[in-house]
Amino acid sequence: MDTKDITGAKIPFIPRDLSWLAFNNRVLQEATDPNNPLLERIKFMAIFVNNLDEFHMVRVAGLKRLIDSGYNRKDVFGFTPQEFYPKVKSAVLESVRDLYGTYAKIKAELGENKIFIKSYQELNAEQKKFANRYFETNIFPIVTPMAVDQGHPFPVFASKTIAFVIKLSRKDIFYTALVTVPKVIPRTLRLPSEKNEDCFILIEEIMREHLKDFFKGYDISSSALFRVIRDSELSIDEEYTPDLLKAIENEVKKRPRAKVVSLEMEKGSDSQLQEIICGEMEFAKEELCFIDKEIDLSFLFEIASQPARPVLNYPAFTPAKIEYEDIFDKIKEGDFILHHPYQSFAPTLELLQRAAKDPQVLGIKMTLYRTNDDSGIIKALKEATKNKKQVTILVEIKARFDEERNINWARELEESGCHVIYGLPGMKTHSKMILIVRKEERIRRYVHLSTGNYNEKTSGVYTDIGYFTANDDFARDISDMFNVITGYSLPSRRRRIVTSPADMRQYFIELIERENQLQKNYKNGFIFLKMNSLEDSKIIEKLYAASCAGVKIKIIVRGICCLTPGLPGLSENIKVKSVVGRFLEHSRIYIFNNNADPQVFLSSADWMYRNFERRIELLFEISRQEIKEHLRFIMDTYWKDTSKTRILNQNGQYLRPPSAADGKFNAQETLIKYYTA
Repeated sequence: MDTKDITGAKIPFIPRDLSWLAFNNRVLQEATDPNNPLLERIKFMAIFVNNLDEFHMVRVAGLKRLIDSGYNRKDVFGFTPQEFYPKVKSAVLESVRDLYGTYAKIKAELGENKIFIKSYQELNAEQKKFANRYFETNIFPIVTPMAVDQGHPFPVFASKTIAFVIKLSRKDIFYTALVTVPKVIPRTLRLPSEKNEDCFILIEEIMREHLKDFFKGYDISSSALFRVIRDSELSIDEEYTPDLLKAIENEVKKRPRAKVVSLEMEKGSDSQLQEIICGEMEFAKEELCFIDKEIDLSFLFEIASQPARPVLNYPAFTPAKIEYEDIFDKIKEGDFILHHPYQSFAPTLELLQRAAKDPQVLGIKMTLYRTNDDSGIIKALKEATKNKKQVTILVEIKARFDEERNINWARELEESGCHVIYGLPGMKTHSKMILIVRKEERIRRYVHLSTGNYNEKTSGVYTDIGYFTANDDFARDISDMFNVITGYSLPSRRRRIVTSPADMRQYFIELIERENQLQKNYKNGFIFLKMNSLEDSKIIEKLYAASCAGVKIKIIVRGICCLTPGLPGLSENIKVKSVVGRFLEHSRIYIFNNNADPQVFLSSADWMYRNFERRIELLFEISRQEIKEHLRFIMDTYWKDTSKTRILNQNGQYLRPPSAADGKFNAQETLIKYYTA
């Protein structure tokens, strides 16, 4: 549709993909912040690289699919795919230039701290001997050189593969060969070094020195590293798929053959080798991205984890633990929340572990979107079935990039005796909920809802909020929710939750419009929001209308924000901030002033089209006054941040706030101190 504001003028939206790239640039800026410890800064670079890979696999791939199909309609931002792709490509290339400019500075700073990433030529005699021995014992036995000729077709390279393309010669005849950098061993090798030094070399640098060992009797004329990124989209007609798990498993297997959407190659590489790779990959040579330093800086994760230099890392802290003797008694005492990672995730895990063993527990129902390897949650669910509990788990096997892992979890849980649902056709189940049925003086149901995943690993680095309750209204609502997603049941009238795709967007619109009316009547309209992404055009229209009505709106958006704040006559009452720091901001909190009687909500959903239309999401209201006040305290703390905040201006730029008179205020560090005091 052609989106217009109340005056009839076209509404200014910030294009989603450009907003996302701006978010990733804020991640990269953390690598340049001298207030961050050095080894943490290189992690931000590695995160930036992983994010950009995902952007290519999802967003760039989607644009290319539209272009290939001939689709040429304008989107809500006013662009056809053909018009928008060059803008995205230009922004990506600028980001890559910024990345490697930052890397050059960081590498020098690592050297000043006696941490070296060396080429083979920079190694001393002892280090060369060590590297050569490693090649002979660990690399050479597992690497298979591949000829490319009539009898040896060009191999299939999965996404994120790094490989050498090599031009060989023998008796004036030229040949082409390939050698893949193995993924089954670490990409970095720690070398013997002087005391107080840490020296590393990439395994491809060792391989480069020994390429001749793979092709005895041939001369190497030239060689170059390249890296491939492919489309990650799964193409499934879910409505007519009799076995969703099998269909997704088959589609995942096709990913190594999907369309190439990005191709990186060493700068200065042989033009003939470029033509060979681009031709075989069916990739336009003019779109090659040339890298003049190390390809794929995600290896920096490995570097960051090895040197024992506490002064170069964030100070360690232990998440705060709440006091209780019995988790069920604690929940019966009254609703409470846990704010991760500042507070320990252990009670959530203990709730399931206790339920698995407790003879009074009759059943467990749970949704799993993403979880970690060696998951205590999976172990608890399997133990519960062993102890004759009725266990029903919805494992969302369409969770992007976790499909294969979730398929394995689904099968493992099913084999242990759990009743497993593999997600719903056409929808992703993104809501996070646990329901435990326990026989006490009566049948009592315990509920846990969360803004984030049931993942013990990410709970230490993502900020999320878990909510515990034994409230009967909540229990009935969540029971009904499970009946809807596990069987054939239409949703009944709910007391405490709102869901998508049924009614969440409309409910938010009504809350916004109510603030408009309250602003007219009492001059106190106020909305305070925290989310990962703000993209839905219908919601943005309503926020613009609220701003025009005089409602004051404050928004904390970590990532995508398609709304433009501060525009006279349209969004001058809207302020937008983004916090990117030590922890990944992941919690969703929504506050509506409601004439000084605030309504406070937590949710699994961002304000994106996909969350409202293509995902099963939960929004739930907090009624306990002390929890409402605490959530407002959390929001105010983030809003006061001047250390890790960027303020979005009316030109679409994210700028650091001016330094406060009393120094910079770091919300995340403040919350660590608050919870652990």
